[in-house]
Amino acid sequence: MFIIGAKMRNNIFLNHEKVKIIKDDVLLTEDIPNGSVDLIVTSPPYNVDIKYNSHNDQITYEKYLEFSHKWLSRCFEWLKDDGRLCLNIPLDKNKGGQQSVGADFTTIAKKIGYKYHSTIIWNEGNISRRTAWGSWLSASAPYVIAPVELILVLYKDNWKKSSGSRKNDITKQEFMDWTNGVWTFNGQSKKGAGGHPAPFPVELPKRCIKLFSFVGDVVLDPFMGSGSTMIASVLHNRNGIGIEIDNEYCEIAKKRIFEETKLLNKKISDMIIKQQVC
Repeated sequence: MFIIGAKMRNNIFLNHEKVKIIKDDVLLTEDIPNGSVDLIVTSPPYNVDIKYNSHNDQITYEKYLEFSHKWLSRCFEWLKDDGRLCLNIPLDKNKGGQQSVGADFTTIAKKIGYKYHSTIIWNEGNISRRTAWGSWLSASAPYVIAPVELILVLYKDNWKKSSGSRKNDITKQEFMDWTNGVWTFNGQSKKGAGGHPAPFPVELPKRCIKLFSFVGDVVLDPFMGSGSTMIASVLHNRNGIGIEIDNEYCEIAKKRIFEETKLLNKKISDMIIKQQVC
């Protein structure tokens, strides 16, 4: 069980024992107490003109970095002293100009106070291998694009985790495979995520959750989207909190959570068992 903050903007969309959805702006919400989150796993908007319902994904790069500084600062406050952040972002950006996204986010995070631990390379198995050739067969102005994404692993004050249950659920093979800093698995289709325009696969938060948190820990996704992090949290016995500004995406996430985790069926089964015991 976990507690939502006392100063509430009355935006709790779903309030379940194992998962909560807060329909609110990550920059404005007052529903998460400082120092209460063990692990944050998220993939923020990439600012590549994806057509979200409630977010402008085509602002200047400077404005994008300003926005990123603001929400990363809020997340820093929410983390426990031994809390961690797994941040899925592009390596770089070429839409609207070449930008070193991974390096810029790392710099911003360090300025806020985060400490850097490592970078995981996600080799997205079904991503397009086509490159932005630029000057075709010419050295005049070729473009190179790496068909990978990053997962920055950052932490607040202490890397060694001392809080929580100290119960682990990771297998020996998983630990050996996932401590290798190159992960290869497919991305998530829009159709498989209820039509959300930019979903990420449950496999990504699953690995981060099992590798970087204990059973029963609080896991937050401040850009919940279609709910992949919440699904992984429930399936692996963590307490999930998702923040999402758009009502339609909250509905998509709620539907996916109940369908893919069988939470509703479990709740009904628990009620039947309790009635039989009584």
